[in-house]
Amino acid sequence: MGEAGTRTPAEQARAVARACRTATLATAMADGSGPYASLVLVAFDHDATPLLLISRLAEHTRNLEADPRVSLLCDGTAGFDEPLTGPRVTLQGHALRSADPQDRARFLARHPSAGMYAGFADFAFYRITVERAHIVAGFGRIHWIKDYLLDAAPALREAEADILAHMNGEHTDAVQLYATRLLGRSGDGWRLSGIDPEGADLVRGNDVARLGFDRIVTDAEAARAELVRLVKRARSTAT
Repeated sequence: MGEAGTRTPAEQARAVARACRTATLATAMADGSGPYASLVLVAFDHDATPLLLISRLAEHTRNLEADPRVSLLCDGTAGFDEPLTGPRVTLQGHALRSADPQDRARFLARHPSAGMYAGFADFAFYRITVERAHIVAGFGRIHWIKDYLLDAAPALREAEADILAHMNGEHTDAVQLYATRLLGRSGDGWRLSGIDPEGADLVRGNDVARLGFDRIVTDAEAARAELVRLVKRARSTAT
């Protein structure tokens, strides 16, 4: 959503979070011995709520079943010569189990290899109900955020599956241009895995990329207009 310098702290925080494939999950040890941090795969719902797929056998799951309070660190510092000058976001809230098929579909679209074990009895999907966020966008740019979540766009959610099917079926060339021309990614076979009011997620194997929109879209027509505008920009960009 716009240039980084013009974004609100909440917009910056969502942009950093949505671009992450993995995150660090912090839970309180069930035995009271202290905090515990672990690496998890993460996806995000339309409003930027984090989605997890975790096993009951894992230490972090046993912890949050005893105490659902969690923190999730989303690290956006990759590629910075000095990591502490890069952005990172901590999301605080409660992790609650989810049986929503849309949560499952959105997570597996972003992490298709997780489909191999998503149906195992010990695995379950969780939503983190974010209560506040903390963003460090660089030295001196630090904010606590209470309005991290984005307003819902039910019309776009309803149209998402059709948009993805259309783009991945009829416009693979456009998706490839988004990845290579606009996002600087290499390789063939990029696909859209999700779309939300602020942008679209792209995947290629285990690689993920985030295509941000310049404006909020709330329905299929607005999404189509933004995707068309971005592919025109990509085609005008020198290889």
